[in-house]
Amino acid sequence: MAKKRFEEALQELENIVQRLEDGNLSLDESLALFEEGIKLSRLCSQRLDEAEKKIELLLKDGNGALYRQPFTPEDESADT
Repeated sequence: MAKKRFEEALQELENIVQRLEDGNLSLDESLALFEEGIKLSRLCSQRLDEAEKKIELLLKDGNGALYRQPFTPEDESADT
């Protein structure tokens, strides 16, 4: 599988779920889509894990100790 962006993989996974939920596929088609969906799910999970590790690195102080900082989306912080 070529290296996909998270958003592309997630969109493909959503499309697969929709097709499986429609129920208009043969058993073989359903199994093939299910297998592809599992691969995409693992890819998305891996990308999220990588992002989490990057965020942890960004939240280390000068001594290497991790600190917590609450996440506030930009659009919400403007309301306060």
